[in-house]
Amino acid sequence: MKIGILASPTKQAAWESKQTPAVSYSWVQDSKAHEDYDVFIDLDFDNHTERIVSYSTNARTVFLLGAVKCTIESAFHQHKLSWTGALNNKNQIIGFNAMCSFVERNTLEFTNPMGIDQSRLQTIAEQLGFPQMEVVESRIGLITPRVVCMIINEAYYTVQEGTANRADIDQAMKLGTNYPMGPFEWCHKIGIADVYETLEAIYNDTHDERYKICSLLKHDYLTLL
Repeated sequence: MKIGILASPTKQAAWESKQTPAVSYSWVQDSKAHEDYDVFIDLDFDNHTERIVSYSTNARTVFLLGAVKCTIESAFHQHKLSWTGALNNKNQIIGFNAMCSFVERNTLEFTNPMGIDQSRLQTIAEQLGFPQMEVVESRIGLITPRVVCMIINEAYYTVQEGTANRADIDQAMKLGTNYPMGPFEWCHKIGIADVYETLEAIYNDTHDERYKICSLLKHDYLTLL
């Protein structure tokens, strides 16, 4: 099985920090290389949804696309591609949680809107160092990113209100809940742009006040642009 992975330097570093069989994949520099692989992974698809236009022409390759801030279906719709046509062509595309700090886990959290055979996906996942799989509903934010980003947002509200400082919140969360990282440490690990943009995408999708972004978080995000 020939596997190619396309990633920014940050995502590449995150991937390489997980326990993945060294001979199972190779890094590629261009999304157009997908035709040369049995499995093609795009860790940065969230920020380059236009690539779906090219990927949708290839029904032979299995695509694993980093899709937290969008869904595979919404990417098709955004770029005016036929979802029915993709199903009829038997395209093989899943969206998965490729955000930093999550892609290093042993669990592949993914959506399977095209109904790809899960035994085949299990074989691919194991070769990539994911002994466990979790299929989730095809919604923006998936499950783990949605929950963690909400926690980070609430931590920002706590600082904004003057209840505690960032270091104290990180320490309290690690000691009180046994989290591997405090919310601000986690935000730094994920990347504040991905945290902000994930919350923004969820809020625009749901209009649920729980996902309304703290103004302090927005300030930190804008000052990094």
